[in-house]
Amino acid sequence: MNLSFLNRFSERLVAPLYSTTPIRSQRTDDIAIEGRNLNFSFPTRHVKAVSILRDCSIRIPSGQFWMLLGPNGCGKSTLLKILAGLLKPTSGTVYVKGPKSFVFQNPDHQVVMPTVEADVAFGLGKFNLTCDEVRSRVSRPLHAVGMSDYMQRSVQTLSGGQKQRVAIAGALAEACKVLLLDELTTFLHESDQKQGRTMTWNKEEEKTRTHSSF
Repeated sequence: MNLSFLNRFSERLVAPLYSTTPIRSQRTDDIAIEGRNLNFSFPTRHVKAVSILRDCSIRIPSGQFWMLLGPNGCGKSTLLKILAGLLKPTSGTVYVKGPKSFVFQNPDHQVVMPTVEADVAFGLGKFNLTCDEVRSRVSRPLHAVGMSDYMQRSVQTLSGGQKQRVAIAGALAEACKVLLLDELTTFLHESDQKQGRTMTWNKEEEKTRTHSSF
């Protein structure tokens, strides 16, 4: 991973997932994500429950780019899935400004339509958009991730990295206020990793200038 990129955002890193960071109780329009005293555990055959998150609190203002860093198994993906609404915390409260989008670590869990164009357009069905608006929403993020020439390509013929880019494009097409990315660069080559981070950051900067929020 590009260490210079991490250094630029070192002051915005989230506290360890087992700790509690003081947060204000009042929600305001400039808060994108707020979790309070989140706990998550699941039962197993051998023990009563395995704890993944312990008393975890997080508060992220709108219009910022944050990263979660930690060793494998520390609960990063679990926390992101709770914020995305895919998991329910065992206890605690969570608020995420909507609309929100989530990109899975494994694109095979997200890319479901037969062609690239159809998959990026899939999430737009919940909006009242014209055909021209849908085409515009699909073409711009595909161009941003370098997949414009693959619009009619079958998803099954794509590499893991190409599927990852399609998943990112689908999330960007929804013009969400909060974008949650689980291991953005897992299937990407080193050059594509830098492009993916830059593209996502520039997209959020553009939304901040336009909407003053994530």
